[in-house]
Amino acid sequence: MQSEENSPGSPEDWMRRACSDLRLAKITPPPGVMLENLCFHAQQAAEKAIKAVLVFLNIPFAKTHSIRMLIDLLPENYTLPEYIEEASRLTDYAVISRYPGYAEPVNEKEYHEAIYLADHVVSWAEKIISREVQ
Repeated sequence: MQSEENSPGSPEDWMRRACSDLRLAKITPPPGVMLENLCFHAQQAAEKAIKAVLVFLNIPFAKTHSIRMLIDLLPENYTLPEYIEEASRLTDYAVISRYPGYAEPVNEKEYHEAIYLADHVVSWAEKIISREVQ
C-alpha cells in the first residue's frame, strides 16, 4: 500500500474537503441523480474527516477507502462514539454501490442513514481538531 504520509494537506484542508463532500451528499438530487452517488459523497465525507484526525495526530495512513482500516489506526486511548464504529458501513458506497450489478439500489432509508453517519463523523472530527475532545 502506498502511504499518504507525505501527502500535502493540513487537518483543516482535509476537513474542508470532508465538509464539501457532506454538502454534496445532502443536496436535493436533481432528476436522474441516483442516491448511490449521494451516498458516495457521504462516504467520502466520513473518510476525509477521519483522515483529517489522523493527520492532526501525525498518524500515517495508506491510500484506502476503508473506513474500518482508518478507524483501526486511531489511538486506543480515544473513546470512539458508537457512530464512528458504525461509519465503517459507509465503505461499500466508495466502490461497490457505484457500479451496476454489484449492489441493490440505495433506498431512502439507507441514504438518510448514510447522511446521519457522515454528519456525525464530520462533527466528531471537527471537535478533535479544535481540541475539544480526545
